[in-house]
Amino acid sequence: MAEPVRVRRLTDQEGRKLQQIVRRGSTSSVRYRRAMMLLASAGGNTVPVIARLVAADEDTVREVIHRFNEIGLAALDPQWAGGRPRLLSPDDETFVVATAATRPAKLGQPFTRWSIRKLAAYLRKVPGRTISISREALRCLLARHGVTFQRTRTWKESTDPDYDAKLERIEHVLRHFPGRVFAFDEFGPLGIRPTGGAGWARKGRPDRLPATYRRTHGITYFHGCYSVGDDTLWGINRRRKGIDHTWAALRSIRAARPDGAPIYVILDNLSAHKNWRIRTWARKNKVELCFTPTYASWANPIEAHFGPLRQFTIAGSDHPNHVVQTRALHAYLRWRNANARHPDVLAAQRRERARVRSEKGIRFGGRLLPRAA
Repeated sequence: MAEPVRVRRLTDQEGRKLQQIVRRGSTSSVRYRRAMMLLASAGGNTVPVIARLVAADEDTVREVIHRFNEIGLAALDPQWAGGRPRLLSPDDETFVVATAATRPAKLGQPFTRWSIRKLAAYLRKVPGRTISISREALRCLLARHGVTFQRTRTWKESTDPDYDAKLERIEHVLRHFPGRVFAFDEFGPLGIRPTGGAGWARKGRPDRLPATYRRTHGITYFHGCYSVGDDTLWGINRRRKGIDHTWAALRSIRAARPDGAPIYVILDNLSAHKNWRIRTWARKNKVELCFTPTYASWANPIEAHFGPLRQFTIAGSDHPNHVVQTRALHAYLRWRNANARHPDVLAAQRRERARVRSEKGIRFGGRLLPRAA
């Protein structure tokens, strides 16, 4: 029997980037859907489950996973083709890319960063090597070589001494006991304010939401539980995170498998999840708590399902209070669980079927990638 198609083990940077795209959305719907596919696969979801999650064809999901295993995060960007032959030589393109990656001050220019207009003007006046290129062609050239306009950001490297052991344990239970694996996490904070979104409307007449509101309602957190084997998501809204609320969620998970056999719950390292009373209760009730490594909450399978939750219940909403917001969220959960295997969802596939790759993909967790120094 062939091995199921899964992504290789994610690095810290890859996991956080995919989690950021899924949680915050992306200007590109292609990147958003592909990131959701990869994060769901890293969480142990099978190809059919992922296809239903993103309303895509299973072959498309397999192609994205195979391509990510080959080239990494570059698989998020579509490869468009066409157009007239390039007018610049490879040496000219290399020079343009090197110039764009060099601070203008080092080249004698009186500013700290390039704009497309300033860079194009500078290239036309380079002594001995004049390069005439339009701003749009310059933008496309830089994008083709992976050079984009970016802001300086900070990053975190996991210092957890048990990093590999925790990931291997999560991978083991997802692979061998999927029907007894659950995931738990808090989603929020959820405030009461108008939130922009997207939807169908007549051209030039999009829906409008008020930009003014008063912060008089406080916040809530959705305490979500996800059954990997049943592909079922449920939870409850709370005013805060706390030990008692975590305990209540774990009891609901234990009740989902009342046969008394061991179950496995994947959750992050929030202090409310690691209290000694919760650990003692878990041991007595045959509940193994599988904690994600520090700064690696992307390894939790429930993360891939929080993106649609935000997109379909929070984005484009203007709930008057938390009661209405909670009802809308739970109504979506009921619809989501009832339609997880609906034939209409399975039929919503792309018009063009993707080509099935012949080469064998890297097995999930089968090869470790070098950690960043």
